[in-house]
Amino acid sequence: MSDLLERLRARGWRMTSQRRVVAEVLDGQHVHVTADEVLAAAALRLPEISRATVYNTLGELVSLGEVLEVSTDGRAKRYDPNARNPHQHLVCGGCGTVRDVHPVGDLVAGLPEAERYGFAVTGVEVTYRGLCPECAAAAG
Repeated sequence: MSDLLERLRARGWRMTSQRRVVAEVLDGQHVHVTADEVLAAAALRLPEISRATVYNTLGELVSLGEVLEVSTDGRAKRYDPNARNPHQHLVCGGCGTVRDVHPVGDLVAGLPEAERYGFAVTGVEVTYRGLCPECAAAAG
């Protein structure tokens, strides 16, 4: 059983066949899929699943904090089930590929006190940008 399915079961989340299929599609490492990609993959397993069900389920998973919604440069939102492990993202400016990365060091501590303006910093979101090997090779 997937890590996401286990977490949802532990929460007592009502597991319909549609919800289960969406959670199964989201399973894996470095998963950053769009809602349309979730719909396409879910429909292969459960042809009667609707677009509304997929979007509603994704919204609910984000609200529960079990899935992260990742926005990158005006492209379609992507959904990341790796919500329990602190990480940042590396995004290809060519094809839009998103990978999880784990920078070394405490990013919160890296923000000087004078730059916090009295805020109690509770989290950091950093997005690294570049070109994946395929896009870099195509760019010459």
